[in-house]
Amino acid sequence: MLSGNLLWVLSGTMLLGIAAGITGTFSFLQKQSLVGDAAAHAALPGIALAFLLTGQKELPILMLGAGITSALSVYCIQWIVSFSKLKADAAIGLVLTVFFGVGIVFLTVVNRSPLGNQSGLNSFIFGKAATMTKADLLWLFMSAIIIIVVSLLFYKEWKLLIFDPVYAKGIGLPIEMLKATLTVLIVMTIVTGIQAVGVILMSALLIIPTASARLWTNKLSSMLILSAAIGGIAGIAGTFISAIRTGLSTGPIIVLVAAGIFFISYFISPTGQIRQYYRKRQFRKQGDVG
Repeated sequence: MLSGNLLWVLSGTMLLGIAAGITGTFSFLQKQSLVGDAAAHAALPGIALAFLLTGQKELPILMLGAGITSALSVYCIQWIVSFSKLKADAAIGLVLTVFFGVGIVFLTVVNRSPLGNQSGLNSFIFGKAATMTKADLLWLFMSAIIIIVVSLLFYKEWKLLIFDPVYAKGIGLPIEMLKATLTVLIVMTIVTGIQAVGVILMSALLIIPTASARLWTNKLSSMLILSAAIGGIAGIAGTFISAIRTGLSTGPIIVLVAAGIFFISYFISPTGQIRQYYRKRQFRKQGDVG
């Protein structure tokens, strides 16, 4: 029999998985998945710095700090690519490691402070969804619903932006505003999920469900539905496993469930290895007959 609190937690991580699957799809198709990885790691210094400045573990304050440093990391990547000879992959690697390194330094300072033992900030590294409070869950519910609704409202515009940016610009769509809105939603998804999944693995929840869905379909609407479903299933299953097995961190289990779905898709999807094997075998048979 599931407790009432666990049911709420499962619902929260399901919504988070759905939100991450939707925004992750647009990010994936815009080739910005690794930007999300950098933004997730960059949330750690914001959380630690917010605690150092206020001395309080108030979730809105910590999330505000996380959002500011995550957004700053995205801006830094864009600035480096625009004003240096470095390409996007090098800029992402540089920003990710620097911000995460700074976050670890700040976290060490927090742990050595008088309030360090009560801060509980270490839980943001790997997540603690199974032990989230009602106040934490309310924040997660509201943020996830906003992310899902806004993503659906901008579906047509982002679809044009991804597949035909020239036409989108030609009909007067605000391209830069649409890109900025998508970036804000990605950062918001990361900030929403880091308490449940952790800063290290939150990016995986943006990437893996989308990569799995991509193996099954080429149609954007179907890809969004599949990615959201996979994210939701991973959130529910991972949280349930971590809840019944005391001591297991929630974030890694959620990611492992998502990875398991990906590997199943990799082998049995229409473009999977098993289907390709039989196609090659059939082709060889036809060649031998000819």
